[in-house]
Amino acid sequence: MDFVSIRIITGDVARLVAFYERATGVRAAWATEDFAELRTATATLAIAGTRTVPLFAPGSARPADNHSVITEFLVDDVDRVHRDLAGSGSGFGSDIDVVAEPTTMPWGNRSLLVRDPDGHLVNFFTPVTPAAKEKFAR
Repeated sequence: MDFVSIRIITGDVARLVAFYERATGVRAAWATEDFAELRTATATLAIAGTRTVPLFAPGSARPADNHSVITEFLVDDVDRVHRDLAGSGSGFGSDIDVVAEPTTMPWGNRSLLVRDPDGHLVNFFTPVTPAAKEKFAR
């Protein structure tokens, strides 16, 4: 079995896709106005509108209702990502909801925790200790 993607259900696909495109630098591939994917070398972030939910099971997912999952992106320089997201030219400015400034965690990653426009937690991290660098060596 391979883990290939996470899908976020949203009431505003275009807004959420725009956030993740700007935050990651990855362009989305749109299948329909209700479904887009941001593909990286190792996984895909799928973003789907509420009209797609009944295709699986009516009422099974609600937009902007996640309180337990953190989507994580391995980045080369988390401090640069923080500057880019917080900078005046980022398109986010003060709209970015920074939950935790870049912090070096006990397990060796330097992490930036933000909320996307739907309130989902997003962690951008860079391994900084030798053990963490070895774990995530590309």
